[in-house]
Amino acid sequence: MSRRYLFTSESVTEGHPDKICDQISDTILDALLAQDPCSRVAAEVVVNTGLVLITGEISSTATVNYVDLVRQKIAEIGYTDSSNGFTAGSCAVMVALDAQSPDIAQGVDQAQEQRSRSSEEVLDSIGAGDQGLMFGYACNETPELMPLPISLAHRISRQLSIARKNGTLPYLGPDGKTQVTVAYEDGKPVGIDTILISTQHTPTIGDITDPEAIQTKIREDLLEAVVTPVFTDIAVQPDAETRFLVNPTGKFVIGGPQGDAGLTGRKIIVDTYGGYSRHGGGAFSGKDPTKVDRSAAYVARYVAKNIVAAGLAEKCEVQLSYAIGVARPVSIMVDTFGTGTVADERLLELVHANFEMRPAGIIQTFGLDKLPAERNGRFYQDVAAYGHFGRPDLDLPWEHTDKAELLSQAVGRVLSGALN
Repeated sequence: MSRRYLFTSESVTEGHPDKICDQISDTILDALLAQDPCSRVAAEVVVNTGLVLITGEISSTATVNYVDLVRQKIAEIGYTDSSNGFTAGSCAVMVALDAQSPDIAQGVDQAQEQRSRSSEEVLDSIGAGDQGLMFGYACNETPELMPLPISLAHRISRQLSIARKNGTLPYLGPDGKTQVTVAYEDGKPVGIDTILISTQHTPTIGDITDPEAIQTKIREDLLEAVVTPVFTDIAVQPDAETRFLVNPTGKFVIGGPQGDAGLTGRKIIVDTYGGYSRHGGGAFSGKDPTKVDRSAAYVARYVAKNIVAAGLAEKCEVQLSYAIGVARPVSIMVDTFGTGTVADERLLELVHANFEMRPAGIIQTFGLDKLPAERNGRFYQDVAAYGHFGRPDLDLPWEHTDKAELLSQAVGRVLSGALN
């Protein structure tokens, strides 16, 4: 008997208060790493009506004008109109930063393995910046090997921003949220049940002042300019049964930090897999790559994606765990949920043999300490909105599938040996 169920994921636009904070945190990180690749950064941001507070711990030789960075990023996001109650030019910016704890620095700058063995091995030179557990996930539901609900939610959010910025829908505001509910049968997506968009807008649209007429106009415009374009390469399409909900409260004029306070790290499920896969709990934004909350989550996605891209599983989840000051993971787990072409234990052996999991190795593999300098001073801020994974609009090193053929060949040799 087939099993039918619904699964929902959400996304938010770059003008959402929490996402403003994530982007400012990562803009600070970009600026520091561009000047000093050894910067140790844990930048936290709070926004409210007319206020930006930068706090956290930073140790770096870089010289950065934090106030200018904040104002530039807020303007880029789109908060330049005083009617929003929060603008790049008028908001107060407060800076309250401390240096990184020397106790943490001791474990990060010289890993336990190096301290205990007096080893000069580079990859053992950096210990994990904290304890914790991280997950990576991939599945074959979309071209970018992401779960369909979060992929569509992000696509719609990005398209909202594009339509606002390129003038297609100039009445849209920076703040917005999307949500997509996908129908599944026996674990396969078969339909789009509901698409929900809540988007900030001006009180009137041209000469339209009637609230119901405004709602009708927004709904028609979003369907044509935002929703339809995101399904061009998706096999599962909306149909006559798909519900399309827009601004269910009736209007969304007051938004951004004027409507809600924001905080770095509150959108961790939006940042990852939309709840479709597990999350270890740690946020990403504002953290330098020695912090495994971020870098290990990236390599876990890299492992899972290459396993699926190699055709070795339809879906794959990878868990890593670390101890502060210790370079090598405490544990590694691979789970293909019964979809693997070989046993998960065999895949785990291949992961151990072909992927570097130590923080220094992850940083080296992806160039995480050099990317801002190589990309005109910006990199992390670009993944701080619309998800850190499955981004066809960005060239992210952890999204590459350069290990897929190697894994496939290794499994082929194993199977050939077993048959012989």
